[in-house]
Amino acid sequence: SGVSLVDNIFILLIYLFAALATGGAVVAGQYLGQNNREKARASVNQLILFTALFSIFITVLIYLARSFILHNVFGHIEADVMEAAKIYLVVVSASIPFIALYNAGAAVFRSMGNSKVPMYLSFLMNTINICGNALLIFGFHMGVAGAAVSTLVSRIIAGVGILILLRAPGLVLGLDKPFSFRLDGAMLKKIAYIGVPNGLENGMFQLGKILVLSMIASFGTASIAANAVGNILSTFQVLPGMSVSMAIITVCSRCVGAGDYDMARYYTRKILKLIHVMIIVFNIVILAAMPLVLYLYNLSDEAVMLTKQIVWWHAVCAVLIWPEAFSLANTLRAASDVKYCMVWSVISMWVFRIGFSWLLGVKMQMGVFGVWVAMTIDWLVRAILFIIRYRGTKWQHAMVK
Repeated sequence: SGVSLVDNIFILLIYLFAALATGGAVVAGQYLGQNNREKARASVNQLILFTALFSIFITVLIYLARSFILHNVFGHIEADVMEAAKIYLVVVSASIPFIALYNAGAAVFRSMGNSKVPMYLSFLMNTINICGNALLIFGFHMGVAGAAVSTLVSRIIAGVGILILLRAPGLVLGLDKPFSFRLDGAMLKKIAYIGVPNGLENGMFQLGKILVLSMIASFGTASIAANAVGNILSTFQVLPGMSVSMAIITVCSRCVGAGDYDMARYYTRKILKLIHVMIIVFNIVILAAMPLVLYLYNLSDEAVMLTKQIVWWHAVCAVLIWPEAFSLANTLRAASDVKYCMVWSVISMWVFRIGFSWLLGVKMQMGVFGVWVAMTIDWLVRAILFIIRYRGTKWQHAMVK
């Protein structure tokens, strides 16, 4: 429970840096679509430099605000959960710059059409993390500190590794030698034009999850545990969409850079169909394996019941709504139409996700399940708004120059 609470903070930050990386990927992709490799390469160098500086600033901020986060954001939690959360927060916060740089570097490789490099590096990072968990938790009996240290080490290796790979000779989008530590205001403005609204949107989305945690914490430890396991399983339920959605950024940004919006629509339709099919397959497998997964987590009977409700509901909504609520927006972002996505996503999140979480979870006493229902209502509203925008032509207006 302690780890899951803190992880919501780190997920917020990871989404923030992923949004910044998306801004750099869109700018680089549009320049490649224009066959302007010099500016595409310059955008990559500025993305890496700014990500490093900004992530260090955020890390310092987290350490300074750790007492406020633990005692105010999470609300009233049991003493042993608080102690676990404190240890995990202090150790894993040091990994923020490294996971931020990994995300930026991974986005750059995907912009080049090379998704194998971040895949292999991610496999290495997670293998180190899992083996480290096994060794430190079960071998050295370090408990939550063991989980935190293995996470820190794995992210350091991933962050350093992606920077080394970006310096390899012959890359279309790589780091210059020698690397320039001078910030380019004009280029950063182009990256920020896409990255900042996208970051605010993703940040607000994750902030909404953190805010409703105080409601979930008031429902008891069983609800906290069910929400934690539900978050993990739900990630796998939409994993194909999260993965393939990155292809929309890569492909459509090049189409936009070339001024070919018809081709951008063509690829969007094909990718959305693929995502729907893959999410169906993944959910069938996950629901079939859920009894075994819940057994491995060793949850209480109440937590098991709540987790089953959450995962089944999420599965149905993921199949029907998720691609249009999240993947479709990447086509708009690839065309620099980020303000529309940000404004309506934030409004939907505050009104439907947070407002309905309170209404359904607290007032109507649906508990943690009500919070998850509110989340999917937010999805539905987002999907409707993005479909309306996509079917028009107002998003076909912007590309970097």
